[in-house]
Amino acid sequence: MLHVVITEDDSFDATIVMPVSVRDLLPRDLPACTWSGSATHLRHVERELVRAAAGEVDYLAVCTPVGLPVAIGGVDYRVSEGAGTLWQLAVLPALQSRGLGTLLVRAAERRIRDRGRLRAELAVEEDNVRARALYERLGYVAYGREPDAWDEEGPDGSVRRHETMCVLMRRDL
Repeated sequence: MLHVVITEDDSFDATIVMPVSVRDLLPRDLPACTWSGSATHLRHVERELVRAAAGEVDYLAVCTPVGLPVAIGGVDYRVSEGAGTLWQLAVLPALQSRGLGTLLVRAAERRIRDRGRLRAELAVEEDNVRARALYERLGYVAYGREPDAWDEEGPDGSVRRHETMCVLMRRDL
């Protein structure tokens, strides 16, 4: 269990301590995960949950005491031999920089070790400086670059292809 501390610095200080836990993301959680991406993204996550049921991936959720996901992310075991590949890591924007990303990554690493894999890998967009700094703090080391692309839904519902360059990172477990 981790306690998340949220502080507001206006005319007063308020601190909220909330225990969280990590469990598998479930299909019934998806309506509460709209903060993580568009409808197109959530349909993709839904497809990945089918793969999770087949044992090909793990998809984790960091949840509040009432079961609401505030951070989610997956581990794919078919991308790289001997490794688990972390992907689609997201934290509820209002709770970023509170330790939830660290908790999620460490839980994913435990799942990878439990499957007998010795390495965790991930790709982070080159311009995502905050995420890359987190992964470096957690011991991930850059070892290459590669292009990536995925469908992205705009505010008007149109879908376009997002193309980017990613830094490949890994950590021995």
